Amino acid sequence: MIEFSDVLQAANLLKDRVIRTPLVYSPTFSRLANAEIYLKLENLQMGGSFKVRGATYKLQSNLKKIQPGVIAASVGNHAQGVALAASAAGVPATIIMPVWASISKQEATRAYGAEVRLMGKSLVESIDIGRRMAQETNRIFIHPYDDEEVIAGQGTVGLEILEDLPDTDLITVPVGGGGLIAGIALAAKAIRPEARVVGVQAASCPSARKALELGRPVEVDAEERGSIADAIMVTFPLLQKLV
Repeated sequence: MIEFSDVLQAANLLKDRVIRTPLVYSPTFSRLANAEIYLKLENLQMGGSFKVRGATYKLQSNLKKIQPGVIAASVGNHAQGVALAASAAGVPATIIMPVWASISKQEATRAYGAEVRLMGKSLVESIDIGRRMAQETNRIFIHPYDDEEVIAGQGTVGLEILEDLPDTDLITVPVGGGGLIAGIALAAKAIRPEARVVGVQAASCPSARKALELGRPVEVDAEERGSIADAIMVTFPLLQKLV
């Protein structure tokens, strides 16, 4: 099981490899919520999201194993993170994306240097295809969320939040696959146990909430339910324990 020490190790390795994004006070949200609200601006991160953190840590932790290249599956943000991390490490990356993945995310991923293949009708299918391809070609597969090194890399967001705002009471985190909230919760609870970590998920595709209710991971089809959150699954044990 991943531990807080893994997040600390990730922070050391990621220093100067990813952007340390700012935590800024929001007068508007603070007024609306009648509380002191800060925003962690991961949209300023390379590739436009936190995903590059986990991808970079995964690759940099396995430099001897990744020389043939890496394979990942993603709807878009993880794809761009892996593409950036692979480019920095000097290895080729192949990204499996569902056939319905947005053209803008496909092109952004290619622009960062990765090969994009549209295979699979869902993210789950794309992940299965990517795993098989990695085994057949002796390459490392980088899961978008269900990977301890990826979670440790995402957890550095939580470290930075607590460094900048040590008396944090509540951290709200969007939940897709669950890797971000798992890493943040692991870091936040280790540094400030009294802090609450709350996940926010699209109501039309509530896989995380259903998983907690049932006590096991579940899948909900985001396409059929009409959600624009197109990558919702859940990383379960840490969410169940810490969130």
